[in-house]
Amino acid sequence: MLPNSLKNSREFKRVYDFGKSYANKYLVMYVYNNETEENRIGISVSKKVGNSVIRHRATRLIRESVRLNEEKIRKGYDIVIIARGSIKDKKYKDVESAYIHLCKLHHLLHNERDEKD
Repeated sequence: MLPNSLKNSREFKRVYDFGKSYANKYLVMYVYNNETEENRIGISVSKKVGNSVIRHRATRLIRESVRLNEEKIRKGYDIVIIARGSIKDKKYKDVESAYIHLCKLHHLLHNERDEKD
């Protein structure tokens, strides 16, 4: 089951303006504490990435990475994931590892945070 999604530009803008961002080769991730007990996800793939087929595939790969790793992520955040142009011909495993990498940078993984405490 996917977490709730960010619906409108005002919600996206709040995450962009007040959230913290990290990037890697394929993705950019903004994270903002929403002070609730659930995560909300927004995915953005620009027209610069490619045609509609490529953009939809990138969106599906990102969404699947989020879905399959949902139980590893701490709750209470608005997360915006932006695809970069280099995502174009990548396999699922590449996108998933990029997503996990950004989650580690943002300290969103349960086990990583528990080890520090």
